[in-house]
Amino acid sequence: AGVAGAIWPFVDSMNPAADVLALSTTEVDISQIEEGQSVTVVWRGKPVFVRHRTQEEIEQAATDDAAALVDVQTDADRVQKAEWLILVGVCTHLGCVPLGQKPGDPRGEFGGWFCPCHGSHYDTSGRIRKGPAPKNLAVPPYAFLDDEHVKIG
Repeated sequence: AGVAGAIWPFVDSMNPAADVLALSTTEVDISQIEEGQSVTVVWRGKPVFVRHRTQEEIEQAATDDAAALVDVQTDADRVQKAEWLILVGVCTHLGCVPLGQKPGDPRGEFGGWFCPCHGSHYDTSGRIRKGPAPKNLAVPPYAFLDDEHVKIG
C-alpha cells in the first residue's frame, strides 16, 4: 500500500491537464452558416473547415465518386449529413492551409479547395484530385448534437 501511495502522484501526473482536455473538443453553432458558406474553427490547434454545401456541390461530389481518385472514398463515406462537410483544413502534402474558405478564394479546378504552395486541387468533398497531395483532406471525428450544433473531437 505504501508503494502504491508513493507511485500514485507520479502516475496521476501523466494524465492530461484540464486545459488540454478542454481543447480536445470544439462545439460549433451551425445555425448561422448559410448555404454555400464556409467557416473555419480551431480544433486541437488545427483549422477545421465547416461547409454548408449547396445542392449543386452535393450533386457534384456524388458525380465525382466515379472519377479516378488518388485516395478513393465516396462522398457518403466522408459526411454524416450531405449538406454539411467537416474537414481538417490542412493539405496532406506539406501541411499548408488550402484556399477556398472565403468567397473570393481560388477553389481549384474541382470547385473545392486549392493549395497554392504546391498546386493540390481538392473537390467539393475534400478529395485530392490533382497535385502532389497523397491523401484527401482528413475528416475529424464529429457528432451532431442537434440540428444547430456539432461537436468536433
